[in-house]
Amino acid sequence: MIEPLLIKTVRVDYANPVHAAALVDLLDSYARDPAGGGEPLSGFARAHLVSQLAARPFIFSVMAFEGDVPVGLINAIEGFSTFACRPLVNVHDVVVLPDYRGRGIAAQMFAAVEMIAVERGACKLTLEVLSGNLAARGLYEKLGFDDYRLDPAMGHAQFMHKWLD
Repeated sequence: MIEPLLIKTVRVDYANPVHAAALVDLLDSYARDPAGGGEPLSGFARAHLVSQLAARPFIFSVMAFEGDVPVGLINAIEGFSTFACRPLVNVHDVVVLPDYRGRGIAAQMFAAVEMIAVERGACKLTLEVLSGNLAARGLYEKLGFDDYRLDPAMGHAQFMHKWLD
């Protein structure tokens, strides 16, 4: 039986050295995971990530702690819905350390993100998920996320990207 955890979620203070170090370590853990690409963060990203996040007021992060141990992270980026003429919040990274998965930590962090999004006047949350990440997709659907579509005859949206360097 999995022991219930006492998890505390906090909005990350990028100026707090404990939060900053934990954010980089958690994101690096995710980057090394097959769902995150299987490669560690670059030295450049490790050195500059927190200062670059802090320099952008439209980005915020939520972290989960079990006691003093950081166990989860969500990075979120405010965008804008032209159709709704309101902000939206894109959940860009969702991290829960492997030993802590399946215990409701991601759902608890999503509740905190949603609260911040509502405070910002956002009309919706968005996210991307790899089609093979069935556990994450199942969680997101349980939390109320669905494929984006307007007219069912046009199908659902697909996330695409193009590297610029």
